Amino acid sequence: MTQPPAQHARRRPPSGWRRGAKTLAIALTVAVVAAVAVGGFYAWSLTERLQEAAVPLKDAPAQPPALSTYDQPFSLLVVGTDECDDEVKQAFGARCSDPSSEGSRNDVNMLLHVSTNPRRVTVVSFPRDLQIPIPACTGTDGSEFEGASKAPINSAYEDGGLSCVADTVSQLSGQSIPFAAKVSFGNVVNITDAIGGVEVCIGGEGIDDPDAGIDWPPGPRVVTGYDALAFLRTRHGIGDGSDLARIGNQQQYLSRLVNKLRSDEVLSNPATLISLANTAVNNITPSQSLADPIRIAQLAYTLKDVPFDDITFVQYPVVDDPADTNHVIPDEASAAILWDALDRNAALTLTGEAGANGGVIADPSAPTPTPAETTPAPNAATPDPSASASAGPGTVDLPSNISGSKADQATCSAGNG
Repeated sequence: MTQPPAQHARRRPPSGWRRGAKTLAIALTVAVVAAVAVGGFYAWSLTERLQEAAVPLKDAPAQPPALSTYDQPFSLLVVGTDECDDEVKQAFGARCSDPSSEGSRNDVNMLLHVSTNPRRVTVVSFPRDLQIPIPACTGTDGSEFEGASKAPINSAYEDGGLSCVADTVSQLSGQSIPFAAKVSFGNVVNITDAIGGVEVCIGGEGIDDPDAGIDWPPGPRVVTGYDALAFLRTRHGIGDGSDLARIGNQQQYLSRLVNKLRSDEVLSNPATLISLANTAVNNITPSQSLADPIRIAQLAYTLKDVPFDDITFVQYPVVDDPADTNHVIPDEASAAILWDALDRNAALTLTGEAGANGGVIADPSAPTPTPAETTPAPNAATPDPSASASAGPGTVDLPSNISGSKADQATCSAGNG
């Protein structure tokens, strides 16, 4: 009997509406910090709703928020669940009534790390099929989960909710996580519409993915509403059709979203800002530490002036799981270099590809970089951790298997249509 293909390669998932990363969770985070930085106190009337839904975190800050910039480094976990909420049930039809799809999974897990002196932002995406230990958790309903020595990261939410995902990522990364938020299907639709859409780039032969419901030619395209969700969910239409390829495509969207949020088109439009702040706060289930508009404004001010070349999107480094071809496991040596660099607030140099598994390509319409700006060619061998870490406190060359891009780096979906 033949071995089933890996989930991070071409594979038809068992449940229709669980195809792919169902939402781009970080979109909500960026919306909160960009919009509330200018129009933060409009969200004050929503504090009671936020606090009712909030969940506790072990590493939440002890001090209450103040009317000032948050002056410490911090990490914010954004979890995208595969819930089929009311806003998308009608559009997704039968995919939202699959009897085999009980429970909610955290299919998108992004850790937003913000340093200080100088401010740098790094967004680390964790593949949903990553096999790691899950710690013991207590769910919001009081149910106890005894933990697992090895399980997919996207089972943590079903085991114990948002706090369990935070504990899992903290244990894996060694990072303290004082803030977290959970979002679901309809958030991408709402947040993209609130800013009037996001222009993405379709490369290759275009995207033809019946599972995501799209057939788009190559070229620039403004996505709004359900088209934005379809773009972020597409798997079989890009690269090698894998979940790892999809992460690069999502990072393209993130980069272009950040650029739009920081543009005059959004920041100089009070109506857009108010709509964005209202949409953002209405579309999260936050940690208790984030359920306060003053705290949100605090965190927002820390991000508003970070240079684009200091905003980095990376994929957590993995290798194939030798015990299970459907999953991946951590590349601990490469991950250690990443976490050490973040702890030391070193500038990050990407030496690998913009996206794993051929998910994105360079935007052919972007200006050609000068030799000094050119990203080094990928290196097949993973650098020795001690050698990379000792390159100097100011900069770290990340291993070539840590794929990613900068917010000032233009990429396009590597369509295979």
